[in-house]
This record gives sequence, structure tokens and C-alpha cells, in this order.
Amino acid sequence: MRSHWIRVGVFGSAALGSMLWSEKTAPVQTDSAKFSEKYGDQSQYELKLVQILFRHGARTPLKSIPDIMEAQWVPNLLKVPAHTEVNYVVTDLSGGPRPPAPVEDSYRASTLTGGTHPGQLTTVGMQQLYDLGNRLRKRYIEDVRFLTPEFNPTEVYVRSTNIVRTIESAKCLVAGLFHQKQGDIVPIVTTEAESEVLYPNYHSCRLLKFLSGHRWAESLQLPDIDRDLKKLQGMLGIAAHQRVDFILIRDDMVARETHGLPCPPVLSTWRTTVEQRAVDMMCHIYDPSQRQNLQLCVGRVLNILVGNMEDKVKGVSSETNRKLNLYSVHDTTLMPCLMALGIFDMKWPPYAAEITLELHQHRDTKEPFVKVSYIGQDKLIPGCSGIYCPLKEFKEVMSTYSLTAENYRSLCNQTHED
Repeated sequence: MRSHWIRVGVFGSAALGSMLWSEKTAPVQTDSAKFSEKYGDQSQYELKLVQILFRHGARTPLKSIPDIMEAQWVPNLLKVPAHTEVNYVVTDLSGGPRPPAPVEDSYRASTLTGGTHPGQLTTVGMQQLYDLGNRLRKRYIEDVRFLTPEFNPTEVYVRSTNIVRTIESAKCLVAGLFHQKQGDIVPIVTTEAESEVLYPNYHSCRLLKFLSGHRWAESLQLPDIDRDLKKLQGMLGIAAHQRVDFILIRDDMVARETHGLPCPPVLSTWRTTVEQRAVDMMCHIYDPSQRQNLQLCVGRVLNILVGNMEDKVKGVSSETNRKLNLYSVHDTTLMPCLMALGIFDMKWPPYAAEITLELHQHRDTKEPFVKVSYIGQDKLIPGCSGIYCPLKEFKEVMSTYSLTAENYRSLCNQTHED
């Protein structure tokens, strides 16, 4: 499904709301040469652990562009396909009841034209995540026979932000991955907004809130962005007093396109500019040249991913049978992660985009290696000596941004004067 890249709301979809691919599935590979061409020469490596950060599927917009033709976001767009259903339960990190969800509550407090709420996963989005699950099934069950063909909670860990669209996206991916076969109920683990680290958390990180708020305001004043926004706002007939920006416009535009809903004709001629200016804004807000900013955005996520791999190599993990970690997140998670990895392509991550980190062990030397892919394409990480990157090299590259929980909290509690 094509939806191109999507948004971070006025501070990032969930993040700021909290402030707040399409590779065709190939026939089953039986020929080793074809398999190597598709996945790389893996004969020397044994797969040990897979970790996937994926964006939720298509959704209703977070906010409609003011003063333009209204799209009808009707409940019929939210029908749940039967094949995406699984038995699941949402818990907190320790297995207790699902925590309160103030971000979700803020979405439910308003209604879009047509009767649905902002940020709701649609039928199209549910299918996108089911399709992603299907592709992962081919890769990790049919081709390399890494996972058991039915869901097993000792093998698979599912973590989501505490927002309905990411929780439902995780459920749909699991349905596609295991074709609804499950020996147990699927636990989807989440946490309260105050301690969430799966997106840039402006609520609980004081320094990040200051830095990003400052960069956000600056981005609106950048000459090219300011000029283009004023011109487009006039062409769309949006009143001068209305607060709009390219991220808001892009979010509504792409949501409409993805669901076949009418869009102002002006936007069809401005589409490329809207896309580019929205990305320009995000690059200015996240500012990859500023180490501290990316540390505060995704330092904890990177530290967790690397830590999981190290634990697997050392054999010290309490979950010794764990093979797959799934993280259902947002565009506001993927963009800074891609920047930190040095592989951001200056395009907004599409709905259901995924970053995959595979941990391999060399069959002869027993040395651990990491292979990173984005939307199904292997990536050479700057600072790594190859696509299969020695874990020690990968850890060194990530050390620029990775933060332990203690260091993250200490940094967050600083003020800009510190």
C-alpha cells in the first residue's frame, strides 16, 4: 500500500499528540541461489534474534485542514476484517491491567466530520499490518524456519505504545504472521504515558520538551517553509488566523489519498512540496546534527535493542526462548531512529513501515553480527564494515545516541541553562 511517509503531529503523532512495503511477496523460495539473492548469503550465519520497530497502519487524520472541503470519515471505514482477529489482552509491563491512556482520551474527545475520531486505525490500515505480518511469516517461518508456525508467547514478545491504533496494528501483524494460529492469548504489553520511551516523550522529559518546542517554532520561520506555507494557505483559502503547518496538511492529505477521499485539487499540484516541507520541518525539529536531541528522542529505544542483543549473546536473558521482539510504534519513532542509524532517506515513513534488526552468529567463529533493514531493504550502517555488522561495531555506532535509563532520566531533568 502506498501512503508514503506520515506524521508526527504538532510534536509527533503520539509523541506530540502526547505532548503532547511495498515489496511483493515472492513464491516460496526453494532454490538456494534465489534465496541468497533475496536475503543475502546467510550460509555462514545462524539467526538468533529478530527485533522489529513498525509503524501503525493507515488511520484517520489527527486533525483536519481547516476551511477546506470536508472529508467524510465515517465508521464504515473502521470495519475489522475477520482474518485480522486474534485473542489478545493488553497489559502493563508487569502483566497487570492496561494503564490509563491520556493520549487516546484526547483523541476521543473530538470527532471528525463523518463521526469517527482522530487517529483511528482503518480497515486499510488493518490490512496493511496483516500484509506485513504475512511477509514476516514468509521470511521467518516458511523460508528460514526460525519461528514456530503458531503464536507462542515464550518465543514472541509484543510491545506497543498505549494508543489504540498501535495496539490494533500489533494484533493485525500477529494475525498475519501466524495466520491466526495461537496456542495462547497474545499479550500486548504497554506502559503509562509518563514512562513511555517508544516515542519522543515531551511530557516526561523536560529538556526534550524545551529543545523540541524551540526547534518547532524555528522550523515555521525557515524562509522556504514560511514562504511556501503562506502561498499554499492562500491558494487553499485558509484564513490567515488559522494555525496550520506542512505536517498537519500532509497528514490530512495522505490520509485522504489512502482512503480514496476527496482532496482539494490544489494539493495534487503541491503534493511534492508538501511532502518535502513536512520532512524539512521534522529534520529541523529532530536536528540529527545535535547528538543530545536524538539521544532524548530514541536513546532509550536504541539502548533497549542493543541490550536485548547483548543478553541473547551472553545467554543471560530470563527469556531464553525469545526469538522475536515486536514494537508497535509511530512515524515519530522511526524517523529519529533512522537518523540515529544514519539511514534516513529524507522521506516520511509510510504506514506499516518497519525497521528490522537481526542478530546472527557466525557458524564458525561464533562472533555475533547485526543486520539492519528498512522496509524490506538491507542497509549498510555508517561505521559498520558490512551489511552483516559485527555487534561490537554496531554497539560502538549506537553508543553516540544510546542512553541507559539512569542517564536518560538525568539528562531529561536538566534545564537548558544547565
